[in-house]
Amino acid sequence: MRKLLRRARSKADHTWFLAVREWPVLVSALGVLLGAITILPSAVGVVISVIALLLGTATFVRDLRNLRKRWSSHEFSLIAAPFPHEQVPPPAAYPEAGYSYLPNRGTALLSDEIDRALRERAFAVRVADEPYRLPPVLRATAPHVLPIRARGRLLFNGPVVGLRTDPLPGDGETELQLHKARFFDFQCSNELCAMRITNRETGEDFDPRRRLLTDASGRARTLAASVLSDVVGISTLAITTDGRLLLVGQSDRNTASPLLLAPSGSGSLEPRDLVDSDGKTRRTLTDVVRTGMERELCEETGLHPDTIASTELTGFARWMERGAKPEFFGLTELAVSSEEIRGTGPRGAERLYSSDVTVLEIDLDALGAELRAGTAVLDAPSLPAVIRDVGSLPLLLAIRAAARLRTAVGG
Repeated sequence: MRKLLRRARSKADHTWFLAVREWPVLVSALGVLLGAITILPSAVGVVISVIALLLGTATFVRDLRNLRKRWSSHEFSLIAAPFPHEQVPPPAAYPEAGYSYLPNRGTALLSDEIDRALRERAFAVRVADEPYRLPPVLRATAPHVLPIRARGRLLFNGPVVGLRTDPLPGDGETELQLHKARFFDFQCSNELCAMRITNRETGEDFDPRRRLLTDASGRARTLAASVLSDVVGISTLAITTDGRLLLVGQSDRNTASPLLLAPSGSGSLEPRDLVDSDGKTRRTLTDVVRTGMERELCEETGLHPDTIASTELTGFARWMERGAKPEFFGLTELAVSSEEIRGTGPRGAERLYSSDVTVLEIDLDALGAELRAGTAVLDAPSLPAVIRDVGSLPLLLAIRAAARLRTAVGG
C-alpha cells in the first residue's frame, strides 16, 4: 500500500507540474466543458451555447495539435560523454580554479582558494523574495525531460534551495543570495544539461552544455550569470570516536549516483534548513549548510541528532555534468563509536534511495599528505580500494576536501 501511495504521489507531482505550465490547454478544455453544460438545463440560448461549444472545441483541438507538434518536433537523448572541460575554461572570477575529471563519476570545478574562504569567512545569506521560475525555453522542454529523468525511478516535486551568488574570496562583506525552488525545476534546468536535443525537421542540435553553461567568451558561467535553478548539493563525512568513516550505499532508484557509495549524509538543501527551531532565519551560509548536512546525515544513517558533536565546512565544487550545480562538503565528528551505531540504517522515504550503511577505516592524514604532494585522489595509495572502485563523485570530493583540511590544520 505504501509503494502504491508513493507512486501515486510521484505521478500527481508530475501531472500537476506540467498542467500548471500548459494552462491555456486546460482553459480550452474547460471552455468545451462549460459549453456542453449550458446546453443541458433549458432550450433558451441553445444556439449560442452550441456556437460557444463549437468554438471552444475548435480552440481546444488547435491547442492540442500545436502542443503535440511542439513536443514531438525534438528528439531528446542522454549524453554519455563527460563534460568537455578541456574546451571550456573555468570562470575568470574563480581564483586558481581547475577541473577534476573522475572517470565514470563526473567532472568537478574546484578552487582551493574558495575552499579556504569558506572555512575562514562568515558569508551572510539572504533568501530571494520570489521563487525560481523556469525560463520559457526550459519550460517548453519539461514534458520531454521529466519522463526521461523519471524512467525507472520515483521522482517527487519537493521543495529545495538554489544558490544565485558565487562564494568568492574577497576582503569586503559578501552576501550570498539563495532562492527557493522545486525539485522538478532542477530536473528541467540543471539536469537538462545531461541531454542532447535535436530538431527532427531541421536536424539542428541544441546543446544545453554549450548554450546554458558557457558565457559569450566560452568560459563556464558563474552562478550569478546562470539561468538554471542551481540547487545546492550538501555532503558530509561522519567520523566515529574510534576513527571510522560511515558510508551509505545508493539504491538503483537514486538519480545521481545509483549503486555507488555516497557520503555519510548527502542530498539537497531544503527550505527547512533556512530557519532554526524557533522559526528564525539563519544568517550565515555555514549555519544553513551545516544544518542541511546534519539533517541528511540523520535521515540516511538513522543516527540521532544527539550523536553529532560538530560539523565543519570543508569545501565547494560545481558538478559540471549536472548543470554545474553547486556542491558543499563537510566533516562531521560523532560522539559515538562504530560499535555504538551498529545496525543503523536510513529512515522513512530515504529507504527508497539508500540501501545500507557501512563503516570503513580511512587515514585522512596520510591521504591529505599524498594529495598535497600532487597525487590525484583516485591514485592515492591511502584511498581505500572500495572507494576507488565504487565511490561516487560527492564521496570522492568530500574525502578530498576533508583530507586536505586535516593536513592544513596539522601543518
